[in-house]
Amino acid sequence: MKHLFELTSSNWVRYSEYEWKAAEDGTLFLTPTKTAQPSIYDPLSEYQRIVLDAINIGRMGMSKKPDAEIQKAIQQFAVKYGLFGLMTALPTTPSFMDYEAVYLPKNHFIKEETMSTEDYLDLFFPFDKLDVIKRGVESMWNIQNDRIMMALAMTMTDKPMAVNMSFQREYAESYDWMKQQFIDWAFTYANSFLYYEDYDMLNDDARRIMQESMAAFGGNAPTYHIALLDKPTIVWDFHSLLLGIQMMFSFMLTDSDNPIRLCRHCTKAFVASRPSAVFCSPQCKNKHNVYKSRAKNKNKE
Repeated sequence: MKHLFELTSSNWVRYSEYEWKAAEDGTLFLTPTKTAQPSIYDPLSEYQRIVLDAINIGRMGMSKKPDAEIQKAIQQFAVKYGLFGLMTALPTTPSFMDYEAVYLPKNHFIKEETMSTEDYLDLFFPFDKLDVIKRGVESMWNIQNDRIMMALAMTMTDKPMAVNMSFQREYAESYDWMKQQFIDWAFTYANSFLYYEDYDMLNDDARRIMQESMAAFGGNAPTYHIALLDKPTIVWDFHSLLLGIQMMFSFMLTDSDNPIRLCRHCTKAFVASRPSAVFCSPQCKNKHNVYKSRAKNKNKE
């Protein structure tokens, strides 16, 4: 896995600060603060941390942790890695601004198969609207009075317009949608882990259901190009962080040398240094052994 991403690159935008805001209908959104500063980073350079953090937040949702606790974790995730880019992850193409409408495959969040571009944009700009004019397949986006946003848009001119729009400070993503996506990743990992861990105890029907569930995992494949940097480098064209996480997660999930494990003591996800590892750190191993020793002595009493 390490060597797989050594000669690769990508980029995404994260802000220095995010806040939860409620829309008029009560829907809770995560969005950059008015004074937050954007920065560009390479998600592939932090692929293990991103995937593990995503799984651990999803497990919080699966175990019904309080929403306030999950919201804090998601907010910290966004500061480290940015928002998912759900706006460009859900449609059939991230270049939906070039079409008369937005076309959507089946997904957890939107039942409609097609939406007007204006209605679709409203889902991700619930507070301040962008200055966008849409006429048929033609669209125009105007940025005024914000030099930082103008500079960011100019830096990302190689991205589709909608991707660039999702990097703007006005962009927001629903808490319910983000939480569900984290849970989906955690469920996918748990499904894979339990399939092999409990294989001998599962009947044929249970195995088939778990196989079909795993087969449904995935999404649109990212494209790439090769850049001649200090050495030939594969540059992945992620049109959403969500798609990038899907790809990184897929490679990590199928890595038999350094598999994802759940620590036997603290239960957090970690990347095992060897297939037989069951603790995320020497500290957790020591604490687990102390706990077992105390429990054993108590039973003797």
